[in-house]
Amino acid sequence: MIFTGAALPRSPQGLAAAAAKIGCEPAALQAVLSVEAAGSGFDALKRPKMLFEPHIFYGLLERHEASKLGAAVKARIAYPKWGMRPYPKDSYPHLTQAVALDETLALDSASWGLGQLLGQNFAKAGYASPQAMVTAFAGGEDAQLTGMAAFIVKSGLADELRDKRWAAFARGYNGPAYARNHYDTKLATAYAKATA
Repeated sequence: MIFTGAALPRSPQGLAAAAAKIGCEPAALQAVLSVEAAGSGFDALKRPKMLFEPHIFYGLLERHEASKLGAAVKARIAYPKWGMRPYPKDSYPHLTQAVALDETLALDSASWGLGQLLGQNFAKAGYASPQAMVTAFAGGEDAQLTGMAAFIVKSGLADELRDKRWAAFARGYNGPAYARNHYDTKLATAYAKATA
């Protein structure tokens, strides 16, 4: 799979359209972008920003392709619990190894683009497969925003973002451990900065 594309920056219209789909202020959506991907959807090599999650890959292999789990563990690209090893600065080498074992489950196990959407959420983002989502996200940040907005709406988080209920949004978007990383307070701070 090719991870580079046009890598177009987001447009004001793209941000406005995504915020309108959610029904929130553009500044509220901008706060999420600032926290999730430091405001940019691409890395220095013009690939979608991506974080490969070895513990998710482990769980998916265990459930769907157990025969491949041993090889993934041996290659140190899968382990059972979050935080067992630090993340590398660049997750793409690990992703490439994982793709060689099982492309779909590897893409499902990574967080992508501006919204850091987990690949396994491709359907909620409006795509037929994780491959289709990643290919679209490689094209530009507007596609990343569209997928992110669709995910927020389909996940029932639009009201939380619209009303700036940061803790409730953080719980739904990042899971119950959001407070450990102060995700809600980071969102509130980013929103205050965006509206200052």
